[in-house]
Amino acid sequence: METLQIRTHNREEMLDITGQLRNLIQANGWSDGMLLLYCPHTTGAVTVNEGADPDVVRDIIVNLRKIVPPQGDYRHSEGNSDAHIKSSMLGCDQLLIIEGGQVQLGTWQKVYFCEFDGPRARTLWVKFMVA
Repeated sequence: METLQIRTHNREEMLDITGQLRNLIQANGWSDGMLLLYCPHTTGAVTVNEGADPDVVRDIIVNLRKIVPPQGDYRHSEGNSDAHIKSSMLGCDQLLIIEGGQVQLGTWQKVYFCEFDGPRARTLWVKFMVA
């Protein structure tokens, strides 16, 4: 298993990690298989979405905040209940196809690490499996 070290800078943000994944694939010589990304943090997530227009990321963050506001009817004493809920909504993992040493994404797609309780130092677990 490999890891990606990620440093977030805001309480809520989506960081494009596609380039880091491509570098990891190339550095390890991974050619054809599946790449499992797993976030071991209960207030983080991993997703695939549009990367061409930065307004998409903005829209996701702003509207998740409306759906699950930072202040609400929460009993969790750490003050980050909204972050746990947002993480559960987006999910802690993604399974990506690797073919010919390239991550297979749609034309506009990027892979994002989603932070909901930052800023923090995060680790993303990465496991390559031969198909």
